[in-house]
Amino acid sequence: MICNIYSYFFFILSLGFFSLSMLFSMLDYTLIVEYNLLMNVSLNISMVILFDWMSLLFMSFVLFISSMVIYYSGDYMHGDLNFDRFIMLVVMFVFSMMLLIISPNLISILLGWDGLGLVSYCLVIYYQNVKSYNSGMLTALTNRIGDVALLMSIAWMLNFGSWNYIFYLQVMYDDYCMQIISVLIVLAAMTKSAQIPFSSWLPAAMAAPTPVSSLVHSSTLVTAGIYLLIRFSDSFHYYLMFFMLFFSMMTMFMSGMGANFEFDLKKIIALSTLSQLGLMMGILSLGSMNLAFFHLLTHALFKALLFMCAGLIIHNFSNMQDIRYLGGLMNHMPVTVTLMTICNFSLCGLPFLSGFYSKDLIVEVMSMNYLNLFVYMIFYISIGLTVCYSFRLSYYLLFGSYNFMSISFLIEESSMMLKGMLGLVFLVVFMGSLLSWVVFSKPFFIFLPLLMKMVTLIFIFIGVWIGCEGFKFNLSYSFNNNNLNLSYYLGAMWNMPFLSTIFIYSNSLFMGSLYLKKFDQGWVEFYGSKNLSLKLTFLSSLVQYLSLNHFKLYILVVVLWILSFMIFV
Repeated sequence: MICNIYSYFFFILSLGFFSLSMLFSMLDYTLIVEYNLLMNVSLNISMVILFDWMSLLFMSFVLFISSMVIYYSGDYMHGDLNFDRFIMLVVMFVFSMMLLIISPNLISILLGWDGLGLVSYCLVIYYQNVKSYNSGMLTALTNRIGDVALLMSIAWMLNFGSWNYIFYLQVMYDDYCMQIISVLIVLAAMTKSAQIPFSSWLPAAMAAPTPVSSLVHSSTLVTAGIYLLIRFSDSFHYYLMFFMLFFSMMTMFMSGMGANFEFDLKKIIALSTLSQLGLMMGILSLGSMNLAFFHLLTHALFKALLFMCAGLIIHNFSNMQDIRYLGGLMNHMPVTVTLMTICNFSLCGLPFLSGFYSKDLIVEVMSMNYLNLFVYMIFYISIGLTVCYSFRLSYYLLFGSYNFMSISFLIEESSMMLKGMLGLVFLVVFMGSLLSWVVFSKPFFIFLPLLMKMVTLIFIFIGVWIGCEGFKFNLSYSFNNNNLNLSYYLGAMWNMPFLSTIFIYSNSLFMGSLYLKKFDQGWVEFYGSKNLSLKLTFLSSLVQYLSLNHFKLYILVVVLWILSFMIFV
């Protein structure tokens, strides 16, 4: 099968890139390859590729997750009429991401960036229904804002004589042009990584098949913006970083609250991704570039596996995604539930899984900074909300009663899907510890008072208690029924899907229908262009009739002329 060929190919490439990354990291070696595509007298067009430990390590992670997802897709998409097309779209998606990763040049970054946007649109509308079409248009058009910002930054780079931005980051820190380019890059990254106010497309993109969601939300589309910010982080101004910090905190808080009021399984995990992207952007705006990259990699592992577990559950329950109809899965799907619980624990930062090493370090580094109380509270409350929606999800899926409408079918854990998932679970457990030695040249030692050390654990336990007790069936229904406006507002991502869709085009559609009725289909049309054409048609036919050379017409005209002459003279 085509999926097995690409899966093994990507897996071998991943091991090769990981080995090269370790070698480059030990030698502190960076390789820039420049290939001349076209050389004329005064024109030199070249393709520049950057290989360093960061790009090689990220590519190895992208390829490894892609190989597992493609292998998993072999069974998940089995029987699909366009299966080969689906696999080729996923492969194009991966190659677009790799082009973006290895590019130190804004032009080639734009190629990978637009490749991601175009292929993601094709994958979101894969199921070809109205909902998928609307989701695809929202995804594509929102990302076009970032594409325009990237095109404008390319135009501004003409001031430097080259589009290889990597040569100008530290040299041009105080340069006015570089600051404008940095603002445009931040805008582009905010659209691609779905930060406020561009967050609405991320849950909408869940209309894509679940293997695509697993790939998109772990290591490709949404992480492209964060990766670009990591590359540009040396050029960011002090004020721009505060701007990023505020919006990333609001994104973390909004997505955490929204996930606690959501009942769609895939959208809960999508909002979880949004929360983690806010966390990455938040620590990046505090100046910790390597720490953001560290969390980017660990998050990619457990989020890919989390989506694959959700896909297997949806697959077995006849494409049912509403968690209120699921439950009792620990008795029916024990292996899937075990893997999902490990991913949830890693997401919450349970010691000593991979998510703990990056997430706990992020919180402690944030605690070492001189920031105000608002930033501290939003960070810690967002961590508590992460644990809250994770345990709420576990309650509805794993421990609650079996609520599915039918029990007339066999729940079966596919061995092919489980192999793809088991390939990731060992990295979810062990890779955080390994990466903590690879990413940082020197180990962190953070000394905090006992209370500051315990604040994270306190908020985690509060989140566990609220997730287990506060969102049981009766309480959640009573809360939602008594506070309909509040629960709708929090569950609808602060009305951002409304603001991004109907709010923008409803007034235009209303004015268009008004003009249609008043002008094109009203009295103005009758007395204007339409009536004028009727009158001109009548006059032309009259003139044509008069010019047919009838003898009686000539006699009639002569008589009329004589009468008028006698009357007026």
